[in-house]
Amino acid sequence: MVNLKKIPPVDEILQYEEVKDFFKIYNREFVVSAVRKALGNIRNWLKSTTEEMEKDEIVRNIVREIGEVVNSDASGTLCKVINGTGVVLHTNMGRAPLGKWALDYMKEMAVNYNNLEFDLEKGERGSRYFHVEELLRKITGAEAALVVNNNAAAVLLGLNTLAAGREVIVSRGQLVEIGGAFRIPEVMKLSGAKLVEVGTTNKTYIRDFEESINENTALLFAAHTSNYKIVGFSKEVELSELVELGRKRNLPVMQDLGSGILCDLSEWGLKDEPTVQKCAASGADIITFSGDKLLGGPQAGIIVGKREYVEAMKKNQLTRALRVDKLTISALEGTLLEYLCGNPYENIPVINMLTLSREELKKRAEKLQMILKEKVGNFLSIDKIEIVEVEDMVGGGAYPATFIPGYGVEISFNGVKTEALSYIMRRGNPAFVSRIQEDKILISVRTLFEEDYLLIVDILKQALRK
Repeated sequence: MVNLKKIPPVDEILQYEEVKDFFKIYNREFVVSAVRKALGNIRNWLKSTTEEMEKDEIVRNIVREIGEVVNSDASGTLCKVINGTGVVLHTNMGRAPLGKWALDYMKEMAVNYNNLEFDLEKGERGSRYFHVEELLRKITGAEAALVVNNNAAAVLLGLNTLAAGREVIVSRGQLVEIGGAFRIPEVMKLSGAKLVEVGTTNKTYIRDFEESINENTALLFAAHTSNYKIVGFSKEVELSELVELGRKRNLPVMQDLGSGILCDLSEWGLKDEPTVQKCAASGADIITFSGDKLLGGPQAGIIVGKREYVEAMKKNQLTRALRVDKLTISALEGTLLEYLCGNPYENIPVINMLTLSREELKKRAEKLQMILKEKVGNFLSIDKIEIVEVEDMVGGGAYPATFIPGYGVEISFNGVKTEALSYIMRRGNPAFVSRIQEDKILISVRTLFEEDYLLIVDILKQALRK
């Protein structure tokens, strides 16, 4: 208890120069709160020790603790994560990183006033959807477009507008769970539409749809099963077949694409995902897809299709609740401009990562190996740093059965618990997440940015020292 009596009062601590410096950055209330919290931590620590300490040493510990508390409490919970997993669209890590065009455009719109809902030509209120609609029309070939806050919202809005209180026919094999326990049947129920399931899990024919149409049918629905694949004894109705039936029976056809891609990636072995342009050309009346997956933009639900249906959705009261803000619109507009007049294969990170050649990936792995050997190769706890072939994944519910050949760097250790090391690296600043394989750290280079290489070295060094 002798040590506790040596703790200075709060007013005295607030006069220390090191503490006064915090007032130049933070408000007084925040700093005082941090001081009290730090003192509580120090009191608990002093109670646990029997060794008597000098007041100067206690003060030094108090000042250090205040600094740690301030830095911790002034930091948000979102942080940069270095993705060494090789999963390009990692949902837990925020999916698609934005390209430079989108980032610069979003920053410009964020720090200034802008014409979000102001028609500069007429000098009156305009529509926030105008900014991306024309771009989406040009890129996809659709008549009209609308953007809401995510793809589940896009599906909900479409169903509620076109089929509330009426029947929607869908194949049993396409009743997908989108993720996070959100399921197409539940979204349909919430929209007010009545779900009519046809066919079986593995086989559905166009006649199953046709035989279920009645006077209460409002819509034919197709969900692209992007996050799983049925193989073997199976049959799916082609979108073109559904469109032909819709025209014949005067019913609109809605397709939920899920990921939604604007580039043809078949040259790189990614063939199972239809482009939005192809679906629009097939005659589907409404197509919905995500903005932050294979498109490579911000989180958004994008709706393209026939003008009469899109205009009806714009007038739906739900649209107000599901609308996107200026940051989403500017990031999406910047991304779409890259597709329209830039080079998406080079400048949209997701597309660039998916189309890297094996030669380029090997070259990057060799560079990372060289840096690691030079900077941490002399640590006794490191056994080997080797280049290995890896299988990467698209992620984000796209191409579920496809593995992409790539390269990575594998690190084996002496007397180091890999799980513990991985935990420390995840808790670093920035955080670093890699694979663990056969008690080794495996870093895929596909999902790394150039500036990540030296950061990985620093994080690994700190983790090994701990």
